Amino acid sequence: MPFLSARLRLSRTAALVLGAAVFCGTFLIAPMAEGTGLEAAFAASILCALVLLAISLSGRPAFGLVAGSLPMLLLEIAAKLKFRYLATPLLAPDLFYYFNWQTVETLIQYPFLSGAIVAALVLVPLLLVIVWRSDRPPPRNRRMRAARAAGTLAAACAVLVAMNVHGPFAQVHAKGMWLAMNDDSFVSDFLISFRSTHVVEPGFNIGDAARFDWNGDTDPPTSRQIKPDIVAVLEESTFDPRMLTGCSLPRLCDYRLFHADANTLAHGWLEVHTWGGGTWTTEFAFLTGLAHDQFGPAGIYAPFNLAPRIRFTLPRMLRADGYRTVAIYPTEGDFLNGRDAYADYGFDAFYGGEQVGLDWHSTDADLMRVFRRVFAIEKARAHGAPVFLFMLTLHQHGPHMTPLSGLPAPYDKPLFPGKLAKDKLLDDWLNLNLANYLQRLSMSSTAEAGLESLLREDDRPALLLHFGDHQPSFDGAITALQKQLPPQIRNPQVVTYYMLKGYGLTSPRRFDYPVLDIAFAASLLLDAADLHKDSYFTANALLRERCHGQYLDCREDALLRSYRAEVFGSLHDLAD
Repeated sequence: MPFLSARLRLSRTAALVLGAAVFCGTFLIAPMAEGTGLEAAFAASILCALVLLAISLSGRPAFGLVAGSLPMLLLEIAAKLKFRYLATPLLAPDLFYYFNWQTVETLIQYPFLSGAIVAALVLVPLLLVIVWRSDRPPPRNRRMRAARAAGTLAAACAVLVAMNVHGPFAQVHAKGMWLAMNDDSFVSDFLISFRSTHVVEPGFNIGDAARFDWNGDTDPPTSRQIKPDIVAVLEESTFDPRMLTGCSLPRLCDYRLFHADANTLAHGWLEVHTWGGGTWTTEFAFLTGLAHDQFGPAGIYAPFNLAPRIRFTLPRMLRADGYRTVAIYPTEGDFLNGRDAYADYGFDAFYGGEQVGLDWHSTDADLMRVFRRVFAIEKARAHGAPVFLFMLTLHQHGPHMTPLSGLPAPYDKPLFPGKLAKDKLLDDWLNLNLANYLQRLSMSSTAEAGLESLLREDDRPALLLHFGDHQPSFDGAITALQKQLPPQIRNPQVVTYYMLKGYGLTSPRRFDYPVLDIAFAASLLLDAADLHKDSYFTANALLRERCHGQYLDCREDALLRSYRAEVFGSLHDLAD
C-alpha cells in the first residue's frame, strides 16, 4: 500500500497545472462550443460555479479544478456521442426515461461506446484520487473556514441565479424543447431540460365548462350499416409538395397520394404540433385528441409520461364499439417506449419491427407486405368483429442525402433550378434533399394505391385514413422554402396533409375541412364510421365543428377555455 500510495501522487505544482489544464480544456470544449454567445456565458457561469464549489468544499485548489470541471466535461462528451449515434443530444429526461437494462443492452452493441464508458469508470476515479493525494490539505483556522463558507455560498448563489428562468439567462431557458432536442448547444440544452421531466396539467376554470353544451347526442347511431374495418396510416415526414411555391411540374410535384376521388370522405391540409421530427407527438395527438405541448415541455416525452395517464383514447373507444385494435410499429418495439405506450393507449395487439421483419431501411412497399399478413391474421382472430389497424411508415425519415447519382430518373439530377426558396435559387443542398424526398414520395404513393385496392376488394366495408406526421427538416433547410397555404394557417411549418376514404359504405358521410387539426382526426374517424362516441369524443367532435377543424388555432378563445375545463375538469382526462 505505501508503494501504491506513492505512485498515486504528483508534485503540488504538477497537480495545479493538471487541474488548470482540465479546467481550460473543459472551458474550450463545452461553454465555448455552445451555439450562441448567451448560451456560452450561461454554461461558463455554471462551470465556474461548480469549480468554486468544489474548491470551497474541499479546500484543495487543484482537486477543485478537476472535480468541478469533470461533470461538464463528461456531459459534453456523452452528449456528443449520443448526438453522433442517435442524432439527439443528451437531455435530463433521458436519465429518467432511458436509464434501464434495455439501454445497457443497446450500448453493448456499440464497442466504442461501451469501451468509453468502461474507461471513464476507471480513469475518472483514478484521476480524482491522484489529484486529491497530490494537493495540499487546507489549513485548519477560522479565516480559512470563513473563506470556504463564503465560497460555497457564492457558488450556490451563482447556480441559483443562472438557473432562474426569469434571471439574466431567461432567453436561454425560454428555448423550446423541440429546438433543444435538435441543436448542438449540449450543456445549456441539458441544463434547461430538467423542467421537462414534470408534466404540467393544463390550467382551467371549472366554471367555464358549463358555458357551452358539450353533451351533444350521446345515443348510439341508428344506422344498420356494418361496422367498417378502419385502417390509419401515419406517413412519416410526408407533405404535399404542391404547397411549395413554384413546385408545379406534374411529373415531379403531383402524386396520386393526395388526389381526392369518388371514395374520398374528407381531405386537405393537416395541422400538427411539431416539425422536422417528433413523430411520437403526432401519434399521441391522433390517438388521444390532445396536443402534447399543452402539458408543458415534458409533453415532448408523451410515450413515457402522458400515455399512462390519458383516460380517453381512440383505441379504447373502438374497443368499446366492438373493434379489435392492432398496431404495426416499423422499428423495434421498445424504441421510444412504443410497446408500453401502445398498451397504455389501449391496443389489443402490437407488432414491433423485430417481429415482422421491419427496420429503419424498410420501404412503404415492405410495410404494405407486412400489413397484408397482419391484417389477415388479425381479422381471423377478430372472429367477425371489425378491426382497427394503425401503422407507421418509416422510409421517408431523414436524412434525405442519397447522392443524386444513386437515384432513379428523373430524380437523378437537380430538379428545381428556378426560385423555390426565399429570394434565391435553390442551392445544391435543397435540390439534393427535395430529389430524395420526391423519389421516396413516389414509392409511398404507389404503396398507398395498393393498400386502397386491397381494402376496396375486401368483403367488409372499410375506412382508410392516411396522413403526414410532420414536414421533414432537410437539416433545417426546409424553412427557406416558400409555401402557399390558406390564410387561417398561422405557422406554415406545422402543416402536412390528410386523406380519408371509404369503401363499401351504405351511407357514406362527407366532411369539408380544408384545414384540420390532428387532434380531431380520431373523432372524424368515429363519425365517418357512424360509431357511438363517449363523452370525451362527443365533446371533441363538437369542438371540431364549432372551430371549423382547427384546435389550438381556433379563433374562439371562450370556446377553447370551456372545452379545456370540460376535458380536464369535468371528465378528468389526465389521471393522477
